[in-house]
Amino acid sequence: MNTETNNKDFKLVKIYYYICEKFGGNLQYSCERFSNNREPKLTGQEIITIYLFVMQHQGIFKMNKIHQFARKYLLDWFPDLGSYQAFNNRLNRISHVMGRFVETLLGEFAPKECSGNFSVLDSMPILTCSGKRAGKVAPEITAKGHCSTKSMYYYGMKLHALGFCNAGRLPHPEQIIFTPASANDLSLYKEAWSEIEDRTFFGDKIYNDTAFFQNMNANFNSEMLTPVKAVKGMADVLRKIDRACNDLYSRAVSKIRQPIGALFSWLIEKSDIQKASKSGL
Repeated sequence: MNTETNNKDFKLVKIYYYICEKFGGNLQYSCERFSNNREPKLTGQEIITIYLFVMQHQGIFKMNKIHQFARKYLLDWFPDLGSYQAFNNRLNRISHVMGRFVETLLGEFAPKECSGNFSVLDSMPILTCSGKRAGKVAPEITAKGHCSTKSMYYYGMKLHALGFCNAGRLPHPEQIIFTPASANDLSLYKEAWSEIEDRTFFGDKIYNDTAFFQNMNANFNSEMLTPVKAVKGMADVLRKIDRACNDLYSRAVSKIRQPIGALFSWLIEKSDIQKASKSGL
């Protein structure tokens, strides 16, 4: 018996069984079809199984390559696979299901050593084109924005990530949100995460609003820690007096935040997501 093939088949069945189990719960209500073709031969469960299995087992992330691999090696399991165009269209139609499914995965497979009381957060740009040209790709979800880290203007989106601190390892994502590039990080935080209770957040200088975070601390027992932001108009004498303390504090916060940058680097390495025109996802 071919051990490698047997192991591959076991993983495929295991993934399919897990997805069917989740569809038996709440996921089924996110992809109900009311057309005459409400029971297609290739089910949503099978599509997600192919997508996740090929990425996990083969390390393939481009959609056309995923379909090519499935057609060459998985056709015995999925004889109704169909064309690449049909497969890609079906997967796009259930993108909202994938979002809910990812939330389930992030919750169920969070490492035990993750801290439930400390979180890091940040955003990274996803480029559809440079800021020198007018963006024409997906204008309904993209916009022109500025990335201060890279000192550039661009058209595209932002990926906002909130992750549990995990000492010595990458933070475990708690939630990932995509917005147009013009969205302000602080505004997104206020809308999506500011009512989380009993949490200490570590953010960049952009997450700076003293009055707001004092109110958040009083109402939700949560706080935001960021590197110290210079106060405009402060006298040089006062700035020098506080410099040593502020520098130590800022370095400590930045050190805790550093792993989320590594998480973004890992995402870019695996999927090239930062260059949306090339990612193929």
